[in-house]
Amino acid sequence: MAHSTKTLNERIEKTKQILRENLNTVRAGRANAALLDKVMVDYYGSPTPLKSLANISVPESRTLLISPFDPKSVGDIERAINEANLGINPTNDGKCVRLQIPALTEERRKELTKTTKKMGEDAKVAVRNLRREINEDIKKREKAKEISEDEKNEELEATQKAIDKAIKEITEIIAAKDKEILEV
Repeated sequence: MAHSTKTLNERIEKTKQILRENLNTVRAGRANAALLDKVMVDYYGSPTPLKSLANISVPESRTLLISPFDPKSVGDIERAINEANLGINPTNDGKCVRLQIPALTEERRKELTKTTKKMGEDAKVAVRNLRREINEDIKKREKAKEISEDEKNEELEATQKAIDKAIKEITEIIAAKDKEILEV
């Protein structure tokens, strides 16, 4: 029992972590350095994550300031942001790059909530698939006489409780992100 429950909890946590990382890339109307997490800069011919080339700060609620460690890379950083299709136009003053985050329209907010709901649903499906895998494993172990029927039932019940808890947490994560997006 301990083995499958431990594995289940680890995989549930990993699923929630991936969901949170994906949600961080969804723009919610205010500046957030996580918007740039997936931006890769062509730095001396090799793709490099932006956050390893520059300091990213949030001086104002709708502004991101990117201060490169190497001032010569400002143009490359600006180009990478444009190519990332974030819907934000960078401004370059020669030393740093500023991103003004535009206010979201009501229509765009609704689109973003649909996107977050889809991400949440994908996470729930992943968790349900975990349940199916773990349940099949439990039933195989009972069939092979490794565990008794009572132990099987206990494990199935523990698995279901863990899955129900995870789905509830995923729903809460999505609700919090949707609230953040819809906040004017």
